[in-house]
Amino acid sequence: MIYTNSDGGARGNPGPGAIGVVIRDEENILLEYSEKIPGKVTNNYAEYMGLIKALQLAQKYTTKELVCISDSELVVRQLLGEYKVRDPKLLKLFLEVQKLQNNFEKVTYQHVRRENKFQKHADYLLNKELDSKQ
Repeated sequence: MIYTNSDGGARGNPGPGAIGVVIRDEENILLEYSEKIPGKVTNNYAEYMGLIKALQLAQKYTTKELVCISDSELVVRQLLGEYKVRDPKLLKLFLEVQKLQNNFEKVTYQHVRRENKFQKHADYLLNKELDSKQ
């Protein structure tokens, strides 16, 4: 089974944003990815952008079962249908996630605390991106 740990953040909220993504199996990291998000974004927007990139990258490793892990309770609960998506900008990203899910036989979403070692790594990647001067 393949897992993704994605994270997104914005300094200032809204402010400069970045994402960090880890694609892995049970214990081994297969791919690390990070990038800045153009313009000023909110934390929630950045979290969705991280998940979208994770879904795109995960296709290189599986089309079967995927577990997407995030420390964003809002994003996970929206995707599980527990919370409504009221923000139009987030709704557009939510629908993009729905479309990308179709590339897999099964996608599961899990919320974890930031202390999770792989989630910490995704957070490290995004902060490294935000700290870089490029």
